[in-house]
Amino acid sequence: MATVNPAPTDAPAKRRPARWLVPALIVLAWLALGGFAGPYAGKLSEVTVNDGSAFLPASAEATEVATLLKKFDDRTAIPAVIVAERPGGLTPGDRAYLEGLPAALAAHGTAAPAVLIPDAGRITVAIPAHPRQAVEAIRAQLATHPDGLTIMVTGPAAQLADLGAAFKGVDGLLLLVTAAVVGLILIAVYRSPLLPLVVLTSSAFALAVAALTVYVLADSGRLDLNGQSQGILFILVFGAATDYALLLVSRFREELRDTADRHAALRKAWKATIEPIAASAGTVVLGVLCLLFSDLNSNRALGPVAAIGIAAAFLSSVTFLPAVLALLGRSAFWPKRPAVGSPHPETGGLWARVAALVKRRPRAVWALTAVVLLLGAAFAGQLKAEGTAQSDIFLGEVESVAGQDLLSRHFPGGSGAPTIVIARQETAGAVLAAAHVDGVESAAPALGRDGKPRVADGLARLDVILSDPADSEAAVDTVRRLREAVHAVPGADALVGGPTAVQLDTQDTSRRDRALIIPIVLVVIFAVLALLLRSLVAPLLLIGTVVLSFAATMGVSALVFEHIFGFPGADPVVPLFGFVFLVALGIDYNIFLMTRVREESVRLGTREGTLRGLTATGGVITSAGVVLAATFSALAVLPLLFLAQIAFIVAFGVLLDALIVRSLLVPALAVDIGRRIWWPARLGK
Repeated sequence: MATVNPAPTDAPAKRRPARWLVPALIVLAWLALGGFAGPYAGKLSEVTVNDGSAFLPASAEATEVATLLKKFDDRTAIPAVIVAERPGGLTPGDRAYLEGLPAALAAHGTAAPAVLIPDAGRITVAIPAHPRQAVEAIRAQLATHPDGLTIMVTGPAAQLADLGAAFKGVDGLLLLVTAAVVGLILIAVYRSPLLPLVVLTSSAFALAVAALTVYVLADSGRLDLNGQSQGILFILVFGAATDYALLLVSRFREELRDTADRHAALRKAWKATIEPIAASAGTVVLGVLCLLFSDLNSNRALGPVAAIGIAAAFLSSVTFLPAVLALLGRSAFWPKRPAVGSPHPETGGLWARVAALVKRRPRAVWALTAVVLLLGAAFAGQLKAEGTAQSDIFLGEVESVAGQDLLSRHFPGGSGAPTIVIARQETAGAVLAAAHVDGVESAAPALGRDGKPRVADGLARLDVILSDPADSEAAVDTVRRLREAVHAVPGADALVGGPTAVQLDTQDTSRRDRALIIPIVLVVIFAVLALLLRSLVAPLLLIGTVVLSFAATMGVSALVFEHIFGFPGADPVVPLFGFVFLVALGIDYNIFLMTRVREESVRLGTREGTLRGLTATGGVITSAGVVLAATFSALAVLPLLFLAQIAFIVAFGVLLDALIVRSLLVPALAVDIGRRIWWPARLGK
């Protein structure tokens, strides 16, 4: 009579306590580290810098002017403009109130005398530091004013304050929304209450380690951190850690169906996934570190911050997560525990049908897919990424924007935020005459407290008031003309700076960065893929498909931004960030697919290996794409144009890569090309 072997269990073997002891120690170590580092995620806002210095081009003309200004005054001042209006005309009480404000505001900065016209008034306050706190204090002080008088605070200091307020939700709302979205997706993917909790804990520990590292480096001055980088850090860590977890957990579940012992199954899963996870993390790290070649402080700051986040996600995913899975075993998948010998769901269902389609008509599949992507890419040139007014970066009403509109109705748009020209003292007259170009309202020597022109070390400072608002594209064009005019004055060595010049230099530097960094990213990623796949053809193919996907994404984004959202344009850095994140992150799914295809091709040949790799990774890569798209979409909770555009571009692009490029285009090309895809290696048949 035949005997029936009992079903394998996940009970730890008493004779080998190290099999549970080592994972338990790893988990305890992470619990201790997470408990210590966790609070630093909420402390990052304490070391962020969101003023102009966080975004200045490092070697631009405006930056040189900012340095020279310290010769005239060692205090760095940022102007805030108080503007008041009464449509029926200012009353005597209004005038008395506005004339008394400069003295009342002395605690916040140096206030110029009020400039009054029949129905409006303007006061400029030079705030020496901490614009957000000072602007908030001024606004609170102005809350008590004559009835019927409209009064607002605008100007560069107010814009910086409103920008800081927009970033205030980074370590609260953004983190909460991200965790909630990821949690819901994981519950839908796993249909288990326990695994989502484990994965979220792994992501939270990764964020804690990343936050601690970034905080220490930023607090010591070794790293620059701004609200933009902080928000992207949170998103990247959660998205990447979850993607790596999905790959490991999926392979573990697959191995549990073939292996009775959970520890052996986990070892196989870990060994099979460590290479693609490491390659994925390394690709993203190297990709974002290419931002160090940028001349913009904000771009350079994001590179190491994002790299630290990805490294922390990788570390948590390959240590803490496997340790927990080793302790839980099949129980992690409760109530649907994978039993030994049970059928692999990957062998049937949607992905089996997709693989069958690719097998029957590979050339038709990749040709049709490529045509669809090319149609989207045809609109990429319509993306308006030449820059926007600073006031347009806010989504929703903010006082600095409304105040600028009020100011422009009554005074020259550049009032309170002058463009600064510094030239040799002996040529000041000639430079002043040359400065009266189209778009300049007035130009005059800057006066000191003694009423005399301000000079220092043989240099003279001139203040130029622009007709248009200082943050507008019209003002940027005026500064271009102004620079051409004053640069032409012989022997003047004139330089043009100020808020509008900073905006101009930022836009120009962004374009230069885009032309420099994009080729570097492509070379770096090609090198990683060539080492990983031991091939030259496959990396070129993968990079080509991802670049095509990026172009299609930018085309669709151009249509959506202009015709659906009605955005006024985009900053020149948006395409660069979109490229770096989409190519670095989008290539992940091709790495996950092609490493499995290469593994299967050794046994089955390239054609069958590709189809097997597609069916085996279809579900997990799709889930990973949905998770990453959802996490980047969470950036849209911060009311800033730049982050909303990055959120859409990356979310849409990631879904395009995961659902179309990796599912149809790449496997169809691999099947059609056959074993030549691995050239110069000889693999498969």
